[in-house]
Amino acid sequence: MSHMIKQEEMETLRELIKEVDTAMLTTVTEEGLVSRPMKTQEVEFDGDLWFFTKKETNKYEEILHDQDVNVAYAGKSYVSVRGRAEIVEDLDKKKELWSKVYEEIMQTSYDDPNVVLIKVKAEAAEYWETGNFTKKIAFLYKRMTGQSSISIDVNETVELNN
Repeated sequence: MSHMIKQEEMETLRELIKEVDTAMLTTVTEEGLVSRPMKTQEVEFDGDLWFFTKKETNKYEEILHDQDVNVAYAGKSYVSVRGRAEIVEDLDKKKELWSKVYEEIMQTSYDDPNVVLIKVKAEAAEYWETGNFTKKIAFLYKRMTGQSSISIDVNETVELNN
């Protein structure tokens, strides 16, 4: 049985992550997992997360080698997004997402050929929303292999339609 993500579930995730400027991006290396802080681009969450980086970084090489990543947000709530990362070199997209903040942080401009975007296509997200002593957990799952997405966990299982 296929479960499509409901608009309100996507909106909930959007609301939970929009207030958090910095996320922790975890990549896979030969030695194991590595996490580092990254500034999330201020765009409406539609299942994709965007980050700027440079080609001369370890994360760039790690993503070329293994696209499995996790992005974690901690603020008023906690969100963990599992997905597949890809390197995007589209100049128009870089220009669209660029701001003066990045010019200062990266000491360059969006049209620098060394500057690239990391696009994380979300496959699953878990969130814990705190407030009024309640804890809410949802599990969003995209079936990549055609296997059943029905879970016996306490998490709700839905398909991300990306």
